[in-house]
Amino acid sequence: MMQVVLSACRWPLAALCCMATLYAVVAAVATPFLRATRANSNRFQPYAGMADGVSVLKPLCGAEPRLYENLATFCEQTHPRFQILFGVSSPGDAAVPVVRRLQAAYPSRDIELAIDSRVHGSNLKVSNLINMAERAKYDVIVIADSDIAVNPDYLSTVSAPLADPGVGVVTCLYVAQSIGGFWPRIGALFINEWFAPSVRVAHAVGSRRFGFGATLALRRTTLERIGGFHVLKDCLADDYWLAEHVRNLGLRTVLSPVMVATDVIEPTFATLWMRETRWLRTIRSVNQPGFASLFITFATPWLVSGAWLALDFHSGVAAGAHPWAAMAMAVNSAVGVAARIVLHARGARHSHSFWRDLPLVPLRDMLLALQWLAGAFGSHVVWRGARVPVAPSTNPINPQL
Repeated sequence: MMQVVLSACRWPLAALCCMATLYAVVAAVATPFLRATRANSNRFQPYAGMADGVSVLKPLCGAEPRLYENLATFCEQTHPRFQILFGVSSPGDAAVPVVRRLQAAYPSRDIELAIDSRVHGSNLKVSNLINMAERAKYDVIVIADSDIAVNPDYLSTVSAPLADPGVGVVTCLYVAQSIGGFWPRIGALFINEWFAPSVRVAHAVGSRRFGFGATLALRRTTLERIGGFHVLKDCLADDYWLAEHVRNLGLRTVLSPVMVATDVIEPTFATLWMRETRWLRTIRSVNQPGFASLFITFATPWLVSGAWLALDFHSGVAAGAHPWAAMAMAVNSAVGVAARIVLHARGARHSHSFWRDLPLVPLRDMLLALQWLAGAFGSHVVWRGARVPVAPSTNPINPQL
């Protein structure tokens, strides 16, 4: 009986292993080398007639490592006319002295700090944006997370597609840089070698259903047409739903060639686990079928399974030998290993990080698989100390979905 069960299971398992290898190959091909992307992502010609000013909205909460350095990159933009709005909910917030330093260091820049304690819903970041938005001066709005660093022509480049009236929102992928020791390195691999490649694959097959807090650029009129930030005040994944509201107007989402940088600072396994399971539960909340299919994207468990199947098909211990199946699984595993190494090379910031972090790849993939299982459960996530529900009712467009 046991042999019959094993025989019945190994063929579906072999099919899944082949699907995982195919995904790894597509991801490796779709993902550009990180070093080249970061060097060239801001060398695209902006629209020469773009004269609109830009209001940059930066919601803040606390003093993160490198906060001053990251925010300063927004003060060094080459765009001819822009305003930077920083927002906090309390005058005692640790980010306030950082903003004051920026105002002193860049006196010629239009930098404003909005301190407003009003709370408009369960999403405190969106409450911050609501309070800040009333002070925005210009017709182009750019929202960017606090831990983002950018190149000098970032604003010119991300606002350029908005010259096309058919474009509703522009968003950016991001490159992770670890700040600290071992666990931040593991966290950077999550972004550079799993999250960003998965978006590249989705984009390559035609999906535009995304929006990232690293950058969301849109016109003020578009924001007003969807009902402003108020429509997002009680939802998780506000960045995704902002872009989704805009798409429902019949306007396109553009993935900018710009790649910004983000810091990974979680110093312990517990804090990293909390952050990454929060991301996965957020994906579950906005796209349940997509979340369910993520199991195929974790390479190492499938490569190990494929190698075991090759041996099993060869020996025939369980249910008879199948030499050709053994050969096919061996080739599949070899191709999968090669694709995963190429993906690691493409996500490495330099050759030293490639060799340093190569032994971490199996750990990273196995941890992702466990986090995916954990992400399938749980009714809340914790963001900046606040509990936010994960439930179908968080869909701000159709609560029945």
